[in-house]
Amino acid sequence: QVQLVESGGGLVQPGGSLRLSCAASGSILVINAMGWHRQAPGKQRELVAGITPSGSTNYADSVKGRFTISRDNAKNTVYLQMNSLNPEDTAVYYCNAVGRGYYKQFNSWGQGTQVIVSS
Repeated sequence: QVQLVESGGGLVQPGGSLRLSCAASGSILVINAMGWHRQAPGKQRELVAGITPSGSTNYADSVKGRFTISRDNAKNTVYLQMNSLNPEDTAVYYCNAVGRGYYKQFNSWGQGTQVIVSS
């Protein structure tokens, strides 16, 4: 079983920045894709950014140029640097990891961390 623990959410003013972290632990042989998703009230969960083990990234159009995803493979950790935040970025942010454990493949989610952008 693989657990993901997120941290770094909170309240920030428009134009501000936050950095989210997500650490994976458990029976992990290899982590392939890692990513961040978000879900705003009354909306469906959407992909924000993803990253492969080699560092290839993809972003939602709404966050391109403002958010940066990165990962530390040695620490099984993924980060999301969020700059120039605006109220539309308010959501619960979820970390996701897909990979292979000692006994089976996994597709795990974190518990979510709240981000509120408000003055």
